[in-house]
Amino acid sequence: MKKVQLLLLMALMAGATFFTSCNDDDDPIITEIEEEEFDISANITTNTTWETGNVYHLKSRIAVESGATLTIEPGVIIKGDAGTGANATALIIARGAKIMAEGTATSPIIFTSVADNIMPGEISSPNLDPTLNGLWGGLIVLGKANISVSTGTEAQIEGIPATDTNGLYGGSDDTDNSGIIKYVSIRHGGANIGEGNEINGLTFGGVGSGTTVENIEIVSNQDDGVEFFGGTVSVKNVVCWNVGDDALDTDQAYAGTIDNALVINPGDECFELDGPEGSYQGAGHTIKNVTVKAGAAQGLIDFDATTDVNMMNIYFYDMVAGQDVEEYAAYSANTLGFASSAFQTTLPSGVVLADVFAGGADAITTEVAEGSNTVGATLSAFTGWTWASLSSAY
Repeated sequence: MKKVQLLLLMALMAGATFFTSCNDDDDPIITEIEEEEFDISANITTNTTWETGNVYHLKSRIAVESGATLTIEPGVIIKGDAGTGANATALIIARGAKIMAEGTATSPIIFTSVADNIMPGEISSPNLDPTLNGLWGGLIVLGKANISVSTGTEAQIEGIPATDTNGLYGGSDDTDNSGIIKYVSIRHGGANIGEGNEINGLTFGGVGSGTTVENIEIVSNQDDGVEFFGGTVSVKNVVCWNVGDDALDTDQAYAGTIDNALVINPGDECFELDGPEGSYQGAGHTIKNVTVKAGAAQGLIDFDATTDVNMMNIYFYDMVAGQDVEEYAAYSANTLGFASSAFQTTLPSGVVLADVFAGGADAITTEVAEGSNTVGATLSAFTGWTWASLSSAY
């Protein structure tokens, strides 16, 4: 526990003289403020609250087990220890458990690395650069909704060893409720647990529509920003900034809606959109009202032949030559359809629209001058509470 004492001296000023003597009525006022730090080293099996003003250190992979609810109050800081492989730190909300993480626009909840000196009341890191990644794991939420996998109705989530049964997800309850996640920023994660197998910033596995997710920021994760493995959960107001792989990734017949998102400088694809892997098809998913600052991205969208998405009102800017849309022709045969003018883009000099949005995607794309877009995210939703907005990253 850390204790900080604030000494407020009451003094009188006369001309250039500072008087420090005082009588009984002028005694110094001493106010004691406590900042408490707690180590979390065991799974959570009963209802637990992490309180405003405190810092909680994840010492290992921590699961909130079935039947338990973890409540995280506004302004709480959660820091993950360094670790790779089986020792990678992460917070898992297992099937049948709940997370009630309700930050506010003035007091967001922040997940970060133990190397971060940030303390309650701060939003921007005082010492870590927003490009550092892989320093801890991430947040994983698992539920009982439908997924589409090659065998059976459940699977083990990627990033968690098969020996840990708290990593199982999937089922048949599409209205399953895993809790509430609001005004949460997740930073510097994506620890590697094996060759090419990192933890996403925020992972949803079979999470149901009874779960509320709004106002989420992922900063500098080594793997994907947010990945959806099946399920029906919807997400509103999400930022993915400087992630090392894909910004928004959907798989296994995900059937929710992603609404009002901001993607900034992903390392691979801005969108990696895959469809069902097994016989379960689901109802498809929707991605709408997204602004993409493509920056260093390898590509804009990667479809496949089974992708089950409807996209609308997407704006791309700050592009470079060579970025494109992959496998649109294969996807379009299976499409749910696009709204008219689904995409708007500001192209770099010398780049041709048909070359970027190949395979017919140029037919639903409009080229506009930078700043003249009429589609995209409502950026004011991210002002003030996100590190990205305070850093002028977009």
